[in-house]
Amino acid sequence: MPETGPMDDRPIVGITLGDVAGIGPEVVVRALARDDVRASCRPLVIGDRRVLDDARFAAQGLRTYDVEDVGEVDWADPKWGPTGDPVMLLDMRNLDPDDVTVGQLSRAAGRAAVEYVLKATALALDGAIDAIATAPLNKEAIRLAGYDYIGHTEILADVTHTSRCTTMLATPGLRVTHVTRHIPFRQIAAGITFETVLDTIVVTHEGMQMLGYSHPRLAVAGLNPHNGDGGLIGDEEITVIAPAVRAAVGRGIDARGPIPADSVFFQAIHGGYDVVVTMYHDQGHIAVKTHGFEKSITITLGLPIIRTSADHGTAFDIAGRGIASEASMASAITEAAQMARPMARRRLGLL
Repeated sequence: MPETGPMDDRPIVGITLGDVAGIGPEVVVRALARDDVRASCRPLVIGDRRVLDDARFAAQGLRTYDVEDVGEVDWADPKWGPTGDPVMLLDMRNLDPDDVTVGQLSRAAGRAAVEYVLKATALALDGAIDAIATAPLNKEAIRLAGYDYIGHTEILADVTHTSRCTTMLATPGLRVTHVTRHIPFRQIAAGITFETVLDTIVVTHEGMQMLGYSHPRLAVAGLNPHNGDGGLIGDEEITVIAPAVRAAVGRGIDARGPIPADSVFFQAIHGGYDVVVTMYHDQGHIAVKTHGFEKSITITLGLPIIRTSADHGTAFDIAGRGIASEASMASAITEAAQMARPMARRRLGLL
């Protein structure tokens, strides 16, 4: 158990509530009721108190304490110890719950969800918090609110002025990244270029090193069935993917491929590789969610800040029913805390 007081090196993790018409608030509250999550970090919920004051969250017994400025919190105060302590809440005061119907698409909830992410990102860039863990937002809702974003990754890349980033999907035993993400299927092949494949390999390699893998082993998936069968059913493996893998190897990266997508995940799950670079969204997502859906999380690589997320959507169909699992959200928070521990120690002068 971490030591309380001035030498407590738990990182501050900003946790956004996500789209409050969905399951975001309930999985955040449930996750923060867990002793292992509270022991891993100093959680700072970024949301609206009026949402958390809803009676449906009372049974979890979560106590929150409003803070205006994270930098002015006295961490030596015993109340901030890892057990039995209140959770910090940064009340954005930007959402009237009466304007939102749980389980239904909401412009107000979409706007508030983006504002939570923007605030968390600003705090992380300023060094006020050590990492971000995000609850799910809804793509349609944020478009209704007037934002031209597809999801969290695009928001974070824009705000941090990052051109090279990718999303890692991770569950125990399998990690994947993606060369292309939120584009129509018919546009995927055009998005698979030497530059995009090589950039994704490099960002994945660097991200795995940040996660503690000194010499990560990367598998690079093929795009076409049977790796294109020597060009008979597609030649991207020959003209694009293989040259990018060779270029990555030339930079000292342990990358192998292209490997047919119908076998590469089996090889990775059984220890052959530390991470698989996939060519498109569903190629990686289906593998991870089949292998370990409840504990899967996303990690955005290539950003100047640490960001993890629950790997599920807003689940409007079950929102408000009290049956959503907090497992993914809890894993996202604890993973963010683990990644951010060195940063917190530097901030506290312990390194």
